[in-house]
Amino acid sequence: MDPKQARAWVMYDWANSAFATTMIAAVLPIFYQNVAAEGLDDAIATSYWAFSQTIAMILVAVISPILGAAADVGGRKGTYLMIAAIVGATASSAMALTGTGDYIFVSILFIIATLGFSGGNTFYDSMLRDIAPPPERDMLSARGYMFGYIGGGLLLLVHVIMIQGWESIGFTSQIQAMQLVFLTSGLWWLLFAIPLLRRFPLRDKGASRTASRSVGQTALHSVKSVANTLLHVKKYPELFKYLIAFWFFNDGISTIISMAAIYGAEIGIGTTHLITALLITQFVGVPFTFLFGKLAGKIGAKRSLYLSLWFYVVIVIFGFFMESALHFYILAFMVGMVQGGSQSLARSIYSRLVPAHKTSEFFGFMSLSGKVSAALGPAVFGFTAAATGTSRLAILSVLIFFVAGIWMLTRVNLAKGEAEASEDSEPPITRNPGKPPAATL
Repeated sequence: MDPKQARAWVMYDWANSAFATTMIAAVLPIFYQNVAAEGLDDAIATSYWAFSQTIAMILVAVISPILGAAADVGGRKGTYLMIAAIVGATASSAMALTGTGDYIFVSILFIIATLGFSGGNTFYDSMLRDIAPPPERDMLSARGYMFGYIGGGLLLLVHVIMIQGWESIGFTSQIQAMQLVFLTSGLWWLLFAIPLLRRFPLRDKGASRTASRSVGQTALHSVKSVANTLLHVKKYPELFKYLIAFWFFNDGISTIISMAAIYGAEIGIGTTHLITALLITQFVGVPFTFLFGKLAGKIGAKRSLYLSLWFYVVIVIFGFFMESALHFYILAFMVGMVQGGSQSLARSIYSRLVPAHKTSEFFGFMSLSGKVSAALGPAVFGFTAAATGTSRLAILSVLIFFVAGIWMLTRVNLAKGEAEASEDSEPPITRNPGKPPAATL
């Protein structure tokens, strides 16, 4: 493993976590509700924000496997990642141009930025197999999440200071402070993406035989590759079983991330406490993600993943009884303990089960299926809350996803899955049947 390339790979998580923390979780939703959608009914503004996320996720789900297959065919993971980073960071920075009443403009920019963020992660995640050998993937994947927590947390801390202390800093308004927050998020993303874009080749060395394909041919091949993935994923039985497990427990994790703040607000926890709790989650995640990487090296990635998922079961039960801001702080600490570890281990395990010559395509498929399945958790949460009149029973509904995911994970044989992936090696280049192969000694 090239240490410089590995460090550059880790720094991209540091880079794009600015979007995950500031734009998705903390600042942009508040800006959308209070500024961009000013004049609209609060419920309408909230629904428009939800529709923006829904549209973005649908588009990501549609294009991720196609982009992934195209990257594998053309050997251009580095090129596609560069394009995705530029598009996402530019759209994020452009939010600095928005203001009161610009909710449609903000929604469009958010959708574009999300495409850059999620689409880029398809190529970024698939690079893990290219950069690190199997024994080192768990630790490198954990380091990526760990640095993502550090980078996203530090920038969010700066942004919170800018927004809360806008007057003493010298801004003319809090809105202006938020606009500068958006600008710096995009710049941060671009700046710290540069090391990986420099260290990882824009075109893979082994991709010369596909270099002559036209854009149309590559696109057609990509569509066929995606169709083949969808139709023949059962060719890899252990991978398929792992995907089912992932769909369940990833849905549970995604639901906790997306619904925790709303649930806290519903029971009367203030905005300041909610943002501070998010910072706690970020910084607690740094050492614990690292520890989970170490733990995987001692007891195995699968057992470590089990541990993190059972801890989520405890978190959900604790959330059911939560009543105060102190409880929310404790909950945030607990989530920080396992969030990065579970996600990094899930990514590294998956990288072992995919064929080497189809990493981008299969990570694209994982992105597609993950986005589709992740829509189910919030739907179940919302339906339960509406039917019962309380989110306390809704939070318990998330247990279904963790229990189902853990049970399915017990059915996965990682050693067998790795063998299935390695057996399906890339077919050799077909020789001209009319010309005998050159003689060899």
